[in-house]
Amino acid sequence: MLALLAMCCISNEYESLFSDTFGVTSKELLLQCPTPDDLFAISTRKLTTLLNKASRGRFGEEKAKEVRSAVADTFGVGFAKNAFAFQIRQPIEQLNFTETQIEELDEQISHLLKQVNQVITTIPGIGDTFGAIIVSEIGDIHRFDAPNKLVAFAGLDVKVTQSGEFSGTKQHISKRGSPYLRRAIWLAANRAAFCDPILSEYYQSLKARGKHH
Repeated sequence: MLALLAMCCISNEYESLFSDTFGVTSKELLLQCPTPDDLFAISTRKLTTLLNKASRGRFGEEKAKEVRSAVADTFGVGFAKNAFAFQIRQPIEQLNFTETQIEELDEQISHLLKQVNQVITTIPGIGDTFGAIIVSEIGDIHRFDAPNKLVAFAGLDVKVTQSGEFSGTKQHISKRGSPYLRRAIWLAANRAAFCDPILSEYYQSLKARGKHH
């Protein structure tokens, strides 16, 4: 509750300063200056240095002045300042710790994937993360004795709507099987459609024919 109250004290002004409140620069600023009083007390020169270092040169004196101007319009925290500062720093430090763990996990996934399958990441749109998901969801690919069975396992096969003598004219995928495999393939295809020249041309030709994204 204290953390929520503390964030509310600066939220209206602070949220307009950065496109991502929990981005690297914003988090570092809140760690160093968690309350409006802290932001107001720091000099423009020190604030400029802090922002410049955290953003790797993206922000400088102009952003520092913008921050100080925003702080000047806030009412700040009038009581239990240390408690408010602690309650803001704590979740940010926990977030940083979690992000570090995720980075280490991604490295382990990449390492294991290269030991198991070095081919899948040569496919356009598929990096280590998507590759690991696809390989782990498929398992032993030899258990599928035909391509259409693997397609059905991913739920990418066409579902035909029928009722009595009626047959639907619109075709939709069945969405059966592994939702994780299906989403990884869809996201990889979506990336490849904009990054790979050949697939991008094919994608644009389908769009020109009225196909849905």
